[in-house]
Amino acid sequence: MEETLEVSKLGFPFIEISLDDPETVSLWIPQLLEIKNTCGIFFLAHFPNEDNPFDVEILRTKFLPRIKTLMNLSRQLDIQKATLHFWMDKRWASADLIRGKLQILSRIVEYGSDCGITICIENLSERADSFAPAFDAIPDLRMTLDIGHAQLLASRNTSFRFIEEYFSRIAHIHAHDNNGGVTVKDDLHLPLGQGSVNYRAIMKSLLEKGYESTISLEVRTQDMLKSKQTLKDCINSIKVK
Repeated sequence: MEETLEVSKLGFPFIEISLDDPETVSLWIPQLLEIKNTCGIFFLAHFPNEDNPFDVEILRTKFLPRIKTLMNLSRQLDIQKATLHFWMDKRWASADLIRGKLQILSRIVEYGSDCGITICIENLSERADSFAPAFDAIPDLRMTLDIGHAQLLASRNTSFRFIEEYFSRIAHIHAHDNNGGVTVKDDLHLPLGQGSVNYRAIMKSLLEKGYESTISLEVRTQDMLKSKQTLKDCINSIKVK
């Protein structure tokens, strides 16, 4: 909540807020509504990590009910788009595990549709082919392209392949920088321009495809305005064919 209050003063059109514990979120509702109305902004939601990405039963009995409760709370804030971590990297997740998880993800997307919320799966370590089963099975599922995550565990930023193969599914973007790497510690969330991510090339690919939706800056609050300007300068320098 402290970060939300800080960001609300920076003049952005929306804030993506982390909604984790339903009891805590329910206590936040009055203050969030005040921020929303006073600042004239809207909210996006970032739902919590899975309780255990390898245990379908835990996901079914604990994670799914929590997400449903958070979606009900999101409706009170007029949230219409939410990002979800739902790890499906086929390099490490078995086919049986993925099949079980797809059933749960389908229910999440269906409930989101009932609540008027577009559910966007975010890439963690996954490459484009790992999301293929989910996109094939769930027509209403959309994607949050995390450009920073796409720099990790890859010789070339995987954003390009996601854009090439699944552009129509990309409904939101997370922007932050890093220097590549293969561990969680390498996910630095640096200000744009302070890492090795080629934002100009990636944004050019997105703009040439016609991207016109939301982008969240996943950087520290004190780095947001500088990163916003860096991104604006990058976009303004691109000539779309």
